[in-house]
Amino acid sequence: MKLRLSSRLLSLALAITLPLALSPARAAAPLAPIRIGMIDGLSGPFANAGEAVVRNISYAIERVNARGGVTLPDGKHLLQLSTFDNKLGVEDSLVQFRQLTDERIPFLIEGNSSAVAAALIDAVNKHNQREPDRRVLFLNYSAVDPTLTNEKCSFWHFRFDASADMRMQALTEAIKADTATRKVYLIGQDYSFGRQVAKAAREQLAAKRPDIAIVGDELHPIGKIKDFAPYIAKMRSAGADAVITGNWGNDLTLLVKAARDAGFKAKFYTFYANSLGAPAAIGEAGVGVVRAVAEWHPNAGGNPGSPSDAYYQAFRQRYPQPKDDYLYLRMQVMIDMLAKAIEKAGSADPKAVAYALEGAQYQSAFHSATMRAQDHQLIQPLYLMQMQRADSGGIRFDNEGSGYGFRTERFIPAEQTALPSSCRMQRPPR
Repeated sequence: MKLRLSSRLLSLALAITLPLALSPARAAAPLAPIRIGMIDGLSGPFANAGEAVVRNISYAIERVNARGGVTLPDGKHLLQLSTFDNKLGVEDSLVQFRQLTDERIPFLIEGNSSAVAAALIDAVNKHNQREPDRRVLFLNYSAVDPTLTNEKCSFWHFRFDASADMRMQALTEAIKADTATRKVYLIGQDYSFGRQVAKAAREQLAAKRPDIAIVGDELHPIGKIKDFAPYIAKMRSAGADAVITGNWGNDLTLLVKAARDAGFKAKFYTFYANSLGAPAAIGEAGVGVVRAVAEWHPNAGGNPGSPSDAYYQAFRQRYPQPKDDYLYLRMQVMIDMLAKAIEKAGSADPKAVAYALEGAQYQSAFHSATMRAQDHQLIQPLYLMQMQRADSGGIRFDNEGSGYGFRTERFIPAEQTALPSSCRMQRPPR
């Protein structure tokens, strides 16, 4: 009887004390992370571009998580990145999108192909209509075909890069002022983005410099050309004194290498000559003649010790290898704006976050931007840059240890980069 009573007392004591002992551990358990799924090319000829995106997104997420993550009513949640390799193909992207939705990841990011982005917009629209309890929000960091925020605009898609038309406007303003340019050759990748770049170049040059002759206009298979020497020979034969290209990744690097090897002296007006091996490939031949356009660049700060310099130097400390030296400010902007929109919405629900992003503003010590509600196109400043030797003065940072960097030639305020949109967006009820 005494033993039975002792057992009962022990059981009662455990019933009282065990929850108390476990409650601190239960309270300290981390909250579920907010997941972001990246679908992009992580293998194949453009793997270097995909790897650069992973570094930049990871860095942006680390910065948000270092300040505690995202605050929701139940506490702070960390952001978490998952990657899905689409080999830069549309069909592979749709397969990876199904995997992403199976894992119930609410935020999709992609950008290194406008063709992929167009397919994903359609897939997201259909998925969200079919499964409203498992919606996905698509954040686009680099797919710049203007149709994505015009004819194909979607409530579920936001673009954080300038469109091809916006970038081309910056380039053609420089060409307009360059009276020595008389013959222009257009070359690009044969997919939606490359075709849009050529279309924008033709239209804008006709309006701004009708005296310029377009002496070549061709598209090449994306990621398939190993030797661009025949294309450079055509440019030389046509008497081109300037080349406009939207090429990126290895298609840009190999193009400018071929120009350098052939001693081709024309000016190159590019979207991406400041990135991914291009400066080293261009080398001395690019000094003073190669231009690129972006929302920011490492030498944009103007003065040593500026907030812009500090931001870039922190990235270089995190990724010290020269091959990793390419920082996309727009990806930091995208992750920061997403985090703040989640907090404003008080939820990671894609619909609530989308409404919170509309009209949202970004402000740092050296950059500002606004997400235009009409078409979900980010409006931000652009820089037109000219390539120079790092030791020429005014170049504090070179690119990828190449000895060459870029100097601001023209700063275009945000309001001057904005273009009209034909978007007629259908929005779900709040």
